[in-house]
Amino acid sequence: MTEPPEPSAAAARPAPGARTGSAGAPGSPPHAGPRTAVRPGAGRRSVTGRATAAGVIVSALLILAIVFGSRLLENFDSALLPYAVATVFLAFGVAYRYTVWVSAPGARRLFKQGWRSFFSVANFRKAPTALPRMIATYLAFQKFLGARSHARWAAHQLIFWGCILAALITFPLTWGWFTFTSNSGSGPGYEMRIWGFKIIGFDSLDFLGRLMFHGLDIAAVLVIPGASYFLWRRMKDRGAITGQRFAYDLVPLIALVVISVTGLLLTFSSIFLHGGGYEFLAVLHMVSVVFTLIYIPFGKFFHIVQRPAAVGMQLFKYTARQDQEVLGCRRCEEPIDTGPYVENLRGTMRDLGLDFDEWAEYCPRCKRVLRGSAYLSQVKRGFK
Repeated sequence: MTEPPEPSAAAARPAPGARTGSAGAPGSPPHAGPRTAVRPGAGRRSVTGRATAAGVIVSALLILAIVFGSRLLENFDSALLPYAVATVFLAFGVAYRYTVWVSAPGARRLFKQGWRSFFSVANFRKAPTALPRMIATYLAFQKFLGARSHARWAAHQLIFWGCILAALITFPLTWGWFTFTSNSGSGPGYEMRIWGFKIIGFDSLDFLGRLMFHGLDIAAVLVIPGASYFLWRRMKDRGAITGQRFAYDLVPLIALVVISVTGLLLTFSSIFLHGGGYEFLAVLHMVSVVFTLIYIPFGKFFHIVQRPAAVGMQLFKYTARQDQEVLGCRRCEEPIDTGPYVENLRGTMRDLGLDFDEWAEYCPRCKRVLRGSAYLSQVKRGFK
């Protein structure tokens, strides 16, 4: 491949695409050297073992939390056992998948850098509001989606806050951490207890009481329009249709709609139909919820677990910009990114055995120019 103009001997750096000799030769990249032979599959087995151990530990901790949080199962509702079992499988799957994800060289480096920036006292002193601001804008309100489409941002917000509300209600109730106890046997006075301790008393017929007992209905009302918008978009938008997969892109949305609709129908049955069809709807709702909980670690919903780690990466890039000058392209000197970020990318490429990590110091336009020049001089040479 064609190389950029050769720099002086004092500041010589290998260019991307340069042909290098054996390790230690004058043209070799600084990181080149003998490679240690690794048995195929050895690293994969190691990652699988660590991920399985992490899943077992997290699942065991959740079971202990359920037992002790429900006061040795005294406050545990046996009717909710399928949901509780599904959350244990969810804990195993999330821990397993997260460990596998973090074990990849790129994710591992970004994960470490994010936590290092998160716990940095120097960063906190320089920008004490940076982390709360990023949590609010990047994690809670996802403002980066608004730059793409206001409609997509609004739909995503509906799904996000609806699922957050549903999780905050469903999980503690399923585990026996929350209980609602009647003062007079049949109401209307109730007490909400957390881990057996009274938090608040309320009347089920007033505004607060209706809000407490219909929190899941509110969550369903938020989720249905958001999920319906994305379903409509994936059936009408040509760009979305081109790359979508049924199990990965459509099943999560369908599951959210089924959970929300069956949940609302349960309320409708109990209020207007005097319980007619309630048992069938309860089973259908339970099946859809259990399936979704088990599906989360292995489908598109897993990005819910990954997203908080991205906040740490954003913090790493933000704090690096406060201290470092933005690195310029080696060819045209256009700004690329901060020095620490580019070096982190180069380290990841070396971890992956990609011996052309110098490309990270070139802007996208110059990469295309260099590749085109190399193709013209090496492949098309001699053709007219």
